[in-house]
Amino acid sequence: MEIGSPPPAIRPIEGEFIVWKPLAVNPENEPESADFNDLEVADVIMKIDGEPIDQIVAYRRQFIGASNDPALMREIAFALLEGPAGPVELDVRRNGEKIVIAARRVEYPHVDHLSMRRHDRDGEAFQLLRDDVAYVKASGLEEKDVPRLIQQALEATGLIVDLRGYPKSFLIYALGQHLVSEPTEFARISMPTLQRPGEFQWSDPLELTPKAPYYDKPIAILVDEMTQSQAEYTAMAYRANPNAIVIGSQTAGADGNVSRISLPGGSRTAISGIGIFYPDKTPTQRIGIVPDIVVKPTICGIRDGRDEVLDTAIEHILRYK
Repeated sequence: MEIGSPPPAIRPIEGEFIVWKPLAVNPENEPESADFNDLEVADVIMKIDGEPIDQIVAYRRQFIGASNDPALMREIAFALLEGPAGPVELDVRRNGEKIVIAARRVEYPHVDHLSMRRHDRDGEAFQLLRDDVAYVKASGLEEKDVPRLIQQALEATGLIVDLRGYPKSFLIYALGQHLVSEPTEFARISMPTLQRPGEFQWSDPLELTPKAPYYDKPIAILVDEMTQSQAEYTAMAYRANPNAIVIGSQTAGADGNVSRISLPGGSRTAISGIGIFYPDKTPTQRIGIVPDIVVKPTICGIRDGRDEVLDTAIEHILRYK
């Protein structure tokens, strides 16, 4: 049996599961993908083949591993519409009206699911937004581009660093060294003591070493449930800048290295093999990065095509103009 999913991406917003954006489909391989034109952005999914969403979520949450609830709901949303490739009936709510849509699941090879896993802005990795606000997204930035980025950002009022997607390169030190004016601690690690099983020891604090030019303007760091692992660790480092503020919502709480475990029958699982803490030993795993300013997207904002987290960051930067 071929497993498929409708091309629209689903996202948990305000306690509902909504159509967030369409996904790219190869029409040459899947000519009937146009059947999904009846689904619209901000449609709220109420039932799938007659089964209420609440029942589906209650069942699936038993089998999905996640460090906290935002990450769990994210993973449920990714797989919510999965099932046998072919017809599927969706009950949705659109602008307060309930309608039934006859859709069709598309086989996975024909759908670009990678674009589901980032909430950052489309376009180039570095952009100059309105009113002279510099913007960079980690999912598109390469280490070699950092020196040019810093020079351009120094001409702007402030810098927005978007970590709502997995970093393309390891940027903690490449960019972070320009965000501190003196050696600055940003994390501490706990590691098992191999000679005494069950005992853990602290590492020395990890720190950023400054490198010119120093970026002394306001910085807004964007995070949400898509911020995970290296992205969370990067947020911790950049937050060490005294002019930085974190905006968004609770992150996935799953940073640290990956220790893979093989199980009988060919199954595999993984855990974080080390503990990740702030320098004062405040934990991040299972908690995530807690924003200074909490902003969550709304159904109305999604319908209007607004990025409310980014809008808040722009407003914050412009206060310094």
